[in-house]
Amino acid sequence: MRNVKQFAPLLVAAALAVGSCSISLAQSTASQDMKAAGSDTKKATKNAASGVKKGTVTASNKTKEGTTKAYDKTKEGTTKAADKTKEGTQQVFAPDKKPATKMKDTSKEETQKAKDANKEAQQKVKDSTSPH
Repeated sequence: MRNVKQFAPLLVAAALAVGSCSISLAQSTASQDMKAAGSDTKKATKNAASGVKKGTVTASNKTKEGTTKAYDKTKEGTTKAADKTKEGTQQVFAPDKKPATKMKDTSKEETQKAKDANKEAQQKVKDSTSPH
């Protein structure tokens, strides 16, 4: 019985020492887990934001291309309508000038189409090289 009484405080002290080590180890692990979870969340947020940015830039560029193309087609249609009106007027007042005017108008339309295509190509290059 005497041996038990001598070892009882020693056993209690050992139990407390082991218990406190395991508690501090558990706290350390929990802290590391929280830090890792925060880092993972940060990475996921960056990836999601990057994807949103890329989609927004693509949508913006495609909208710009569509708007430019619509503008060019409207301008082309307006030019054709003006040319047809001019041809109709000339047919009434100066029928002999119609072929020359038609040739000038065709040349002007082709030049306009070439300029529009060049402008679109330059805009695509500018969009692809500009930092977003």
